Amino acid sequence: MKAETPTLHAVLLAGGHSRRMGKNKAALLYQGQTQLARAITLLQDLDIPTSLSLRPGQTVPEAVQMYHIQLIHDLDQYQDIGPLGGILSAFTANPGRSLLVVACDLPFLDNQTLQHLIQNRVPEKLAVAYRSTHDRLPEPLCAIWEPHGEDFIRQKLAENIRCPRKILIQGDTHLLELPSPEALDNINTPEEYTEALERISTRSR
Repeated sequence: MKAETPTLHAVLLAGGHSRRMGKNKAALLYQGQTQLARAITLLQDLDIPTSLSLRPGQTVPEAVQMYHIQLIHDLDQYQDIGPLGGILSAFTANPGRSLLVVACDLPFLDNQTLQHLIQNRVPEKLAVAYRSTHDRLPEPLCAIWEPHGEDFIRQKLAENIRCPRKILIQGDTHLLELPSPEALDNINTPEEYTEALERISTRSR
């Protein structure tokens, strides 16, 4: 008898310190909308439950309150380990569910890219992820992580491997090609933000 496919739950990671940007990346404006609001709307349009992942003590943006979204703060044992802490804390908050993990600094991410990822799930694998168009390595922060892989993730953390990308490389990951090459271009510095605004402006003309 075939095992039932786990329910999918979206998790938006917004707990970073934005040190290279110098200000909160989630509050950056793109065509009059904050990146955080844009990302939440994109995920909720998929019609699946969505959570916002934050670091302990992080101030919750006022705009989030209108979305009636679940908040997940990194658990004490997962503090200061970056995105992996958000992923593991989300598994704890949503036991038995598959996690559609998305970073909040992807201004070019679109519904088509997310739908393609969901349609190509392989629940028996550790995860399904896209290959980066820049280095061909797995993109861990727009990926679906399956709940049976949680023990594997914890094992890697015990080995002091905190990089989600390295975990995908070492695990049984199903890799896809991006339908839109720029969809997962992330924004980390003021220079990249300026460039992103120019690209968006050019496309909208």
